[in-house]
Amino acid sequence: MTIRILVIPASVRQGSLNLRLARNAIRLARDAGIDAIEMDLRSLALPIYDGDLEAAEGVPAGALTLLQAVREADGILVVTPEYNGFPTPLLINAFDWLSRIEASDAHPAGLAITANKPAALLSASPGAGGALRSMNFVRQYLQMAFAMIVVPQQFALGKAHEAFDADGALIDARAVKSVSGVVAALARLAEALRPRN
Repeated sequence: MTIRILVIPASVRQGSLNLRLARNAIRLARDAGIDAIEMDLRSLALPIYDGDLEAAEGVPAGALTLLQAVREADGILVVTPEYNGFPTPLLINAFDWLSRIEASDAHPAGLAITANKPAALLSASPGAGGALRSMNFVRQYLQMAFAMIVVPQQFALGKAHEAFDADGALIDARAVKSVSGVVAALARLAEALRPRN
């Protein structure tokens, strides 16, 4: 049975370097026989998390869409830029809403579907550090708040504004190898943790 990974770009703005990196990861995963699906967080149309809003209106439909996508995936690949040293509000807000979903007859709780879910991290930035600070924050966030198992392998793409060709493909073979290595590590962990029938 094919491994399925959900690839979540933490930035989806036009020209996003992290969206380009995410789509390279998707192509490399598919070339390796992995089913890779892109999640557009912006399309979920999630309002900024507000406890009063949640109490009045409940959890937005977009959060349930995210829950279902995470639930169906064997592993999660997050690709994040760095905003003042931190990941994007788009990413954090989506996972904040996910954490608020309670169990029902239709689905388990949000924190139940993330617990022990394999994850991996990529990042990109025009700076030399490649958004490493943000990526390490996301590692801590996913592990501590969501009980996800994040593989040690990660890759921060520095000078990312120079890293892609006109078609959006990575130019440097070492970068391609690094991204492939992270994807492969995630797939191996997902395979190892997949329930056996």
